[in-house]
Amino acid sequence: MFSHECSFLVFLLPFFLSLPLFFFTFFFFFFSLVSKLTSLGQLEMTWRSRVHFHPLLVRVLYKSRLRYYGKPEKKLDMPYQAYFEVADSSGMMSMVLWNSLCPEWYNSMKVGTVLLLEQYAIKTSYPFKTQPTPGDSQMKRFATIEISLNVRDPPTKISIIPEDMVKPEWGLPEVKYRFITRSELDNLPNNHSCDVIGLVTFVGRAERARKREHGEDFWLYRWAHAIDGTSDQPFILELFATSQPDVFEHIHPMTYLVCTQMRVVRDLTENPSSTIYLTTSNESQIFITGWHKGQPYTKDTKVKNFIQWTKTQSEADQMKKTVIGGYYPFPRPPNNFLKYCKNNKVESVLKAIGEMEKEIEDLHYREHKRIAVQGIISAIRYISSSNAAEEASGAELVQVQCLRINAISLESAAMSKEDCAHKGKNTNLQKKEVKSTLGPHCTPGEHHQHQALQSKKKGMSDIPETEETGRTRDSWQSDLWAQVKDKLMKYLHHSTIFPESIPRKFDYVHKDLLMQQYNLYAAVHQPKETRTDKNINEFKSASGLGYYEVTVLGINHDVAIDVAFLPLFCPEDPHLFQLEDIQHDTLLSRMSCISGCQQKATSNGRRHDMFPLSSETDEIVKAAMDLDGKHVVCILDICHLGDDKVEVFLSKIYKTSNCNSHPRN
Repeated sequence: MFSHECSFLVFLLPFFLSLPLFFFTFFFFFFSLVSKLTSLGQLEMTWRSRVHFHPLLVRVLYKSRLRYYGKPEKKLDMPYQAYFEVADSSGMMSMVLWNSLCPEWYNSMKVGTVLLLEQYAIKTSYPFKTQPTPGDSQMKRFATIEISLNVRDPPTKISIIPEDMVKPEWGLPEVKYRFITRSELDNLPNNHSCDVIGLVTFVGRAERARKREHGEDFWLYRWAHAIDGTSDQPFILELFATSQPDVFEHIHPMTYLVCTQMRVVRDLTENPSSTIYLTTSNESQIFITGWHKGQPYTKDTKVKNFIQWTKTQSEADQMKKTVIGGYYPFPRPPNNFLKYCKNNKVESVLKAIGEMEKEIEDLHYREHKRIAVQGIISAIRYISSSNAAEEASGAELVQVQCLRINAISLESAAMSKEDCAHKGKNTNLQKKEVKSTLGPHCTPGEHHQHQALQSKKKGMSDIPETEETGRTRDSWQSDLWAQVKDKLMKYLHHSTIFPESIPRKFDYVHKDLLMQQYNLYAAVHQPKETRTDKNINEFKSASGLGYYEVTVLGINHDVAIDVAFLPLFCPEDPHLFQLEDIQHDTLLSRMSCISGCQQKATSNGRRHDMFPLSSETDEIVKAAMDLDGKHVVCILDICHLGDDKVEVFLSKIYKTSNCNSHPRN
């Protein structure tokens, strides 16, 4: 190696003489060290017999997220740590950056960077650290020891070698990747490591989850979809913050997204095609448009193929499919409650409805939790999209229709008003039906609308219902609910849909406003550089036309909670929110299917203000009546949206006969 370096040095002598003294000193010093270099393989064999080690010349292949390990009882100025995997011609070894060296060097040590290390320490490897999967399966891994870089004991010297000065003779390995296409994903096993590239079609809001059940530390994450043209299905990506805030906060639709060292998550006992997704690992790196230049993966064949595919696509067509933010219920709870019990500590997860108030009060900002409560589905009402905005703002609802549907009126509910007149329905019976419906849900204004509705059904009005009432609400309630709703000890109302809950169609002109809306609040106040009068409610909703309020009664009949069910359906991109994900949940799937039918009808120019009274509605009622009076377990997704806004969504319903659960109120 030394002879090569000498010849190289002589060749570059004219270049050196033209450089400033600082650069000349650096290069002369660097090449004087080349003959004294050691290798990772030599270190593994000799480290126990040495105190001082020769310099190392290595390339960074993998980089972990920055870890904070500070504790109140330990007085450390900068308790940070970051792992890297570095390699030379002999193999790969872990390198750990400690404390104050982290803020100084972490961002500079990129994947692909070549480092010259001096005065480092060698220690026995930490046995429980995560291990990336090498792109080169033949590369030898030295797993017994690791390189330790610190500011003292000894004070490490770190030099970054410019890429244009790196010589092939040094034998440093190139960074290799394991890119897959979406068409290949379905055949990969659980926990398989891979890299992906795709065009972002959906990115969710930033949310947080506790690292430990009662801890104060949180993981920050968001969901995204990306397509690569090899399949109708997108990559579903669970993206945790990876010490790259400038990238994480700027992911938006229509950007090219690269994610490395992702792990396959799949459950073969469920529907494999709908449950498979990718999640970030400790060594994942994320890049978006504007960050790709100079990255090693740009040389990869599958990356080049993807770029060629994007050149064949219509930007306008892809824009129609883009969605940002809102509630995204993924991954779905398992279809079988026994499996849910097995995957969770049921005693700690199954909550009483009366405990929900404290659970909600204890939520931190943007904290997302999934909670199971036991109860009885007692009432369902549909709220159209035109009403949803008013409910979120607290405005009084007017022109509302509450339609009582039960076993007696099930047949008439599907009929037209002419059919009802022909049948000669008894007026007193109709009045009784209206009166039994009115309760905590209905206001005096709603009572007036009931009377108007009944008048129309007796043939007194020729105006179509959807044109006269404009905004309507339809409901079903069980006989049990009618008996107990006025005697409750506690009634929790958490069925409001907030603007932050609604997935929106992406608008590239206002992308900064949309990204700001669905990111976390800034830790430090940042004056707005651009002013806009655009309100989040003005952006078109990408989900259904309305939502459902579902009342869950406690099994002791003395407490109840209203929660929301938001049917998610995007006609421009049916793969975004997949209806088949809840096909084993009869009631929720019926409500979602109707939302999908309404969406399709709307796209064909039909009005959609009113919940359809049709055979599809009958299916909802039948599904609800099948649960009438039965104990069920409801899986609720709760998230604190800031200020005093907390959303509570119904995600899954289990019949308790499927699991030996412990009844609680």
